[in-house]
Amino acid sequence: MKDQSLLNILRYLHDKRGFDFNGNHTLMLTRRLQKRLQATEVKNGHEYLHYLKDYPKELDHLIDVFTINVSRFFRNSIVFECINKMVLPELILGKLRKKEFSLRIWSAGCATGEEPYSMAILLKERLKKQEYAAIKPSIFATDIDQLALAKAAEGIYNFDSIKNVKFGILERYFTKTEQSFQVSPEIKEMVQFTFFDLLDKNRLSPPNSIYGDFDIIICRNVLLYFDAAYQKMIFDKLYRSLKMNGYLILGEAELPDSSTKKQYKKINSCSKIYQKIG
Repeated sequence: MKDQSLLNILRYLHDKRGFDFNGNHTLMLTRRLQKRLQATEVKNGHEYLHYLKDYPKELDHLIDVFTINVSRFFRNSIVFECINKMVLPELILGKLRKKEFSLRIWSAGCATGEEPYSMAILLKERLKKQEYAAIKPSIFATDIDQLALAKAAEGIYNFDSIKNVKFGILERYFTKTEQSFQVSPEIKEMVQFTFFDLLDKNRLSPPNSIYGDFDIIICRNVLLYFDAAYQKMIFDKLYRSLKMNGYLILGEAELPDSSTKKQYKKINSCSKIYQKIG
């Protein structure tokens, strides 16, 4: 059960920015709120609420700490191997057969951008073949953390973020500076970063995508922060945004909820990649 000061902070955050964190696990929220109490040298939640009212920019830092995720390029490399070897070939060949050349991907909860850029690199490598030249990929990457989105749009990362990147990929798609790595323009231009709240009751998918109908939705290590009711709401949104026979990619600790479980098939035993079948 959330204490009253935390509830008041969450209510204020919802009133000012429209974010509803009530479905997040209390222990996680409390632990992350404590980081902002220490950073602002405020003694308790009651005083912190007054601090938020006096310094509105602190809301950005609070959202940032509530939504923080560990991210790096090709995180959990076996998932990206499965996407590259099992998902993309089938998708691309199917589109060529049907003469449907648009390939739409949504990275939901993209944090600082490593995940959608990793997908862009996979696609760039695979679409090098002349016979695949007609395929036109669109990658939509969304998050509710404006600070994370700004960093993602910059495309500048430290060594820890790129440590899973193979040397050849690093050479082709990154520029090394003294202390960082810059994503190349050809990869950056493949990804559109925008704000989107998965709990938005008025929209199924990112506004800039115009419509859903995604071939792949990646939503990894996002759902585990929400309780069952909020997970169900998000799963419904993802399901309705995904094309028939499209792929939903979840984090290792996540599963489709019971209401949609029969509407997917798991494509292998090594990763949480599901294909929409009903």
